[in-house]
Amino acid sequence: MRAAILHETGQDKLEVLDDVEAVGFGPGKVKLRIRATGLCHSDMSAMNGVLPQPAPFVPGHEGAGEVLDVGDGVTGLSPGDRVLVCWLPACGGCPSCKRGQSHLCLAGFLSAGTPNFKRPDGEVFGFAGTGTFAEEVVIGAGCAVPIPDDVPYDIAALIGCGVTTGLGAALNTAKVEAGSSVAVIGCGGVGISAIQGARASGAAQIVAVDPVAGRRESALRFGATEVVAPEGLEDAKARITGGEGFDYVFEVVGKSATARTAYDCTRRGGTLCVVGAGAMDDVLQVNMFELFFDEKRILPSLYGGGDVLRSYERTVALWRAGRIDLEGLITHRVQLAEVNDALDQMRTGEALRTCIEI
Repeated sequence: MRAAILHETGQDKLEVLDDVEAVGFGPGKVKLRIRATGLCHSDMSAMNGVLPQPAPFVPGHEGAGEVLDVGDGVTGLSPGDRVLVCWLPACGGCPSCKRGQSHLCLAGFLSAGTPNFKRPDGEVFGFAGTGTFAEEVVIGAGCAVPIPDDVPYDIAALIGCGVTTGLGAALNTAKVEAGSSVAVIGCGGVGISAIQGARASGAAQIVAVDPVAGRRESALRFGATEVVAPEGLEDAKARITGGEGFDYVFEVVGKSATARTAYDCTRRGGTLCVVGAGAMDDVLQVNMFELFFDEKRILPSLYGGGDVLRSYERTVALWRAGRIDLEGLITHRVQLAEVNDALDQMRTGEALRTCIEI
């Protein structure tokens, strides 16, 4: 089969090869044919080394497709079932799962260290234990989540990560209150989903902050009440909040510099929600006095900060009700020439549809 492979961390191009085999099928596993996949910023972070990922590897962890085969012991799934890929499955038995924090379960991370592809010249990893930039993939049964028949594959792929992460940050982690003021720094797919989550929660003012004009324009369609470039954030803070700061600020970039800006734009007693995935050596500095005196809550949000299966169901319900726009999100993209060229080649096989979402 064909798959897009990054041979070495730091390379800026993927190579599409047709000698790749999905391996590891057996008890507790399922084999999928990928029908749609998204490019999440985490894939880019793994490619450039910000996030740890052994190479060579097949990027992609936002995917949806159909079940081709199921291994022994797998229940609730059959060949032909339509599923999305959950890159962070819950084991159900660890302390995090028992506490109701299944999004902190490490079972998925432990499986990510096992190669799930191979080529004639060696083994190939799949990013986050998946690797959806391939025509087929073998994953644990817990990673394959059935989707309703009315949910298209491309929308299901986005629900698999970016939408769940952004919506959950607003709804689960920050718990945005009606009538509040919100700023979202970084308006890629996850940031746009955070904006939609804030709108669904009833936020009165939602300021979208991004250096890219096209992204700012798109943010207005998804619920932002105002858009500004980064240099305009201080002025927006002064006009909208009287200089006090926003009730909620979402950092969706993954940089300490933007997290510090987000902290400074949060009002005393407000909430800074850190959603962006950053590097281990990029340190956010907050002095002990301001931490104590300002009483700002700093809340990291991993994968939407809640039970992912429940979050998937809620997302579908909101989409069906017209409360969130997922079709429009597919077209809200940044064109990355090298990645798109690789994916365009794969599309000719008709086994893989793609929706680029960063």
